[in-house]
Amino acid sequence: MKFTKMHGLGNDFVVLKGPLVIKSEIIAKLCERNFGIGADGLLVISPIDSGVKMEYWNADGSRAEMCGNGLRCAARFAVDNDMVEAGEFKVLTPVGPLKVSWDGQDENNISGQVGKVTVDSDPIEIEGSVFYRANVGNPHAISFVTDVGSAPVRTLGPKVETNSLFPDKTNVEFAHIEDKNKINLRIWERGVGETKACGTGMVATAVLSESLDKTAFPTRLQVPGGMAEAWVDKDGYACLRGPAVNVFAGEIDLEAL
Repeated sequence: MKFTKMHGLGNDFVVLKGPLVIKSEIIAKLCERNFGIGADGLLVISPIDSGVKMEYWNADGSRAEMCGNGLRCAARFAVDNDMVEAGEFKVLTPVGPLKVSWDGQDENNISGQVGKVTVDSDPIEIEGSVFYRANVGNPHAISFVTDVGSAPVRTLGPKVETNSLFPDKTNVEFAHIEDKNKINLRIWERGVGETKACGTGMVATAVLSESLDKTAFPTRLQVPGGMAEAWVDKDGYACLRGPAVNVFAGEIDLEAL
């Protein structure tokens, strides 16, 4: 089977052309970094009448509702593989159709609606730390810290992910407000672990921070994998602009996994 390896801000994916039915255990093997291709997740992009359809699975083989960095990769993959023409088009996701835009030239300037963000401004305490809840079709728990470098991402992150307050588990973000238009961020991603970026986590953090009057739009978000810009469009969708990069392409025998 042919595949493409892509990343958005270091959030990396195995990308396959659909329609395709693939078992969760095969997905986990493809994403395994020592014995497979290696990735934070797997995308299947399929042509449909209205544009393209995106399906996404985490590295452990669990199906995810949405992936913001994966959406930009899906947009580029669709154009590169002649499923759609460059420009503005829609990608059908599990949370509904979302508008994306790419001129077919600048891989660092791909934008898309990630989803409508709902936030709970009432803080909760988990393991002695304060978190806020947000949802972008998938759940997030966000904590504001004084320094992301020393934030307990790998120790507290998994405890929050599996906390009983989140029956379907949750993504976890640790955010530091650098100034009115910039947030530094590290992410513990549900079903994956610490990742270099998480698109839904980035917009969830930006919208929560703006709602608490900590920052204003457009908001730059610095993650370990790079920088992106978030805002909310006139239709109420949180949007993200950033890169989608082709790393390499190849073929793999799924039966050999």
